[in-house]
Amino acid sequence: MTSRLFRNAVLVFLLAFALLAPLRAPAGQADAGMAGRIGAVVSRAVAEGRIVGAVVVAGRDGKVLCREAFGMADREAGVPMRVDTLFRLASMSKPLVSAAALALADAGALSLDDPVTRWLPYFTPRLPDGAPAVVTVRQLLTHTAGLSYGFYDPPDGALVRAGVSDGLDRPGISLAENLRRLAGVPLAFAPGTSWRYSLAIDVLGAVVEKAADLALPEAVAKFVTGPLGMRDTTFVVADAARLAAPYVHGKQPLHRMADPEVLPTSGAGIRFSPARATDAAAYPSGGGGMSGTADDYYAFLEAVRRGGGGMLRPETARAMTTDQLGGLPVGLVDKGRTFGFGGAVLVDPAQAEFPGRAGTWNWGGVYGTHFFMDRASGLSVVVLTNTTTDGLSGAFPAQIAQAVYGE
Repeated sequence: MTSRLFRNAVLVFLLAFALLAPLRAPAGQADAGMAGRIGAVVSRAVAEGRIVGAVVVAGRDGKVLCREAFGMADREAGVPMRVDTLFRLASMSKPLVSAAALALADAGALSLDDPVTRWLPYFTPRLPDGAPAVVTVRQLLTHTAGLSYGFYDPPDGALVRAGVSDGLDRPGISLAENLRRLAGVPLAFAPGTSWRYSLAIDVLGAVVEKAADLALPEAVAKFVTGPLGMRDTTFVVADAARLAAPYVHGKQPLHRMADPEVLPTSGAGIRFSPARATDAAAYPSGGGGMSGTADDYYAFLEAVRRGGGGMLRPETARAMTTDQLGGLPVGLVDKGRTFGFGGAVLVDPAQAEFPGRAGTWNWGGVYGTHFFMDRASGLSVVVLTNTTTDGLSGAFPAQIAQAVYGE
């Protein structure tokens, strides 16, 4: 009787555990069908005209499980997408430039608590009341410097009036000139008191140049892309034939992006110049000026996931995917996320409605790209599309995540 009661108790426990466990396939089962699930999501998005083309690279524990191209790189010219197609990374440049700054900090060439004026004496923006403000390198890295983007402004806003570029157009000025204009606009808030997505990484890029005593493209190559073998990730595309044509879809019908083109927002709009990617005369925008391949970006995510990959110290790599805000609200990505270095950090999967684990690091680019890296699950996922904004936000990224986790 005792053994029967024990067996019954064990069965009740196992049944309860099964009912309470997340309804998700074990990693092995989920991995076996990952490529097919991802392929179904992307193929459907292409067939429905939500995106024109994409390349996806996804893997677990260093094993690539999906590496596939979909749709067209240039619909009008009939050029199919290839796995080595180049994409405009836009804000996916930010983690790379942030990593270069962190590598310099690891080497003792700069401190995250340095005032920016140590490196850029002219960069002295003031508070709205005219009071002086001290901005640090750490505040640039975390978007807590009080800076902003012009596309948040109304059409007659201060950044627009000052002629400040957001880094996606071709204003015909130098990086230093753009930052001088930016420094003349009052900060949105006292540094360190709030979070606002901003031109901070463009400023950081100028700091990297001074600390490394190299032009920004050379510094990023020395500290990030070179050590990781990311040969196709650059500020200026040399082989334009491999560069995906950009498209726009969202509130507007799907169309090839013009040059220039303004994407409507609640503010002044986002000003694009696709030709910037091949223009050697355009200043290197640390916040949005790089192009590259999915394979290259996967190598970067894997380096961060594995503890730096020789690019960063293990503790620094982990800091990139750890909360750096100490409770400050994150307006743009507030739903269950905070911010680390270079990207958002998942803290509440249920609130974020994301199937990954706490600590998942993610970001994207407005040309239609996004990534996430879930260290706890061993996952790195890069999704590069040539269609804004569907490749960056909305249903498509959510469907990709569900496909990766087998939900």
